[in-house]
Amino acid sequence: MYNDNERNSYEPNYSYRPNYDEPLPTPEGNPNTEPKKSNHKMAKRVTAIVLCGALLIGGSFGAGWLIKGGILDKKEETSIMVSPRDLPEVTTVNVTGSDKLTYTEIYNANVDSCVSINASATGYNFFMQPVKTASSGSGFIITKDGYIVTNYHIISNSTDVEVTLDDGTTYTAQVVGGDESYDLAVLKIDPGDKELQPVVLGSSSSLQVGDEIAAIGNPLGELTFSMSEGIVSCVNREINVDGTPFNMIQITAAINEGNSGGPLFNIYGEVVGIVSAKYSSSSSGNAVEGLGFAIPIDDVLSMIEDIMENGQVTTRPYLGISAYYDSQPQVSGVSAGVYVESVEAGDPAEKAGLQAGDVITMIGSSIITNRDDINSLSKTYKAGDTVTITYVRNGQVATTELTFGSTTEANTTSSQTTQPDTSEGYYPYEENGGSYSYGGDMDDFFEQYFGMTSYSGKNAA
Repeated sequence: MYNDNERNSYEPNYSYRPNYDEPLPTPEGNPNTEPKKSNHKMAKRVTAIVLCGALLIGGSFGAGWLIKGGILDKKEETSIMVSPRDLPEVTTVNVTGSDKLTYTEIYNANVDSCVSINASATGYNFFMQPVKTASSGSGFIITKDGYIVTNYHIISNSTDVEVTLDDGTTYTAQVVGGDESYDLAVLKIDPGDKELQPVVLGSSSSLQVGDEIAAIGNPLGELTFSMSEGIVSCVNREINVDGTPFNMIQITAAINEGNSGGPLFNIYGEVVGIVSAKYSSSSSGNAVEGLGFAIPIDDVLSMIEDIMENGQVTTRPYLGISAYYDSQPQVSGVSAGVYVESVEAGDPAEKAGLQAGDVITMIGSSIITNRDDINSLSKTYKAGDTVTITYVRNGQVATTELTFGSTTEANTTSSQTTQPDTSEGYYPYEENGGSYSYGGDMDDFFEQYFGMTSYSGKNAA
């Protein structure tokens, strides 16, 4: 047997102490209170663990209380905040021309005066198969007995036209007449016992860049009676459409197909223009964004009244000549002006002494450089007005007095101006940048396949 001291003597680094109450030696072999410190730290750790457990248990209890019996469990206190402000009452105001209106008031005052237009026609294609075409647009009521203004291109060649009011009432409309050059048409419906509400017409000449405007129409033909708003971007904006210059109001209000023919309102709720989506494209045919165009009401009001009375515009000035775009400098020696190809017998040009081969260089004080300048005469003159014509004949400048006739007296009504093909039996036809040639009777051809009269390759003015 060996005693503890002997074991310690053989294993000096091993301590065997069955009595755990005795202090352990320090690394130096001297007893001290260090183990008690370790016990103290252990006690702290135990205390910390107990406290953490208590906190966890308490936290779980607290969370449970919050969910089950506390704040979140009080469903009766969960609510959606709603503004206590009273909703404004929507009222319809009268358009007086002196009081500015909000956009809401403009809409409510005029939506009953706006209409949706659906037009259809049946024709035949090249293979003599029946083809039905349809178009849609907008318009506005101008009289209580049912006269409606819209764009000509919406109802052109249509056989059936229907007009629908904001309340859903639909009428069959009669085409009273129109003017293709100004894209203007007038329809008539029979309202029966229903009292229609016409718009109030204002003056487009009072518009200035920056003025607020609004349009009501049927964009895409489906989004009926929609309003868009914006400002006037430009006044007297001249754009060229198929060789005809148009004086337009440029606006920032959203204009899309289907808006054509709808009214343009000023901030007073008056109609100052006729919206046309037809011109909302660039010269290359690309659609544009952020701008639209409207025909100034001042430019067409007399035409509207003329159509209502006579079924057509009778006041458009008429010269009675057939002319080319260019001045034929190789023939006339004049580099600018309109070359007169022929003069219609008995018409104003012949009465004024003009002859084939003359080059018109001025009408009144306006310089004439091409056909567009003659097409725009209706902006300045009307049938019955007398004006001085300046022309060149055989290298000599001369003048004459001419009294305009009316387009209703015109012997020819061709609307395209091109130099005719010299090939015998062939006539050029141009539309949307395409061309076709056909040998034979062109009147029969165009009437049969296109539902229109032939283009003779020159234009009567």
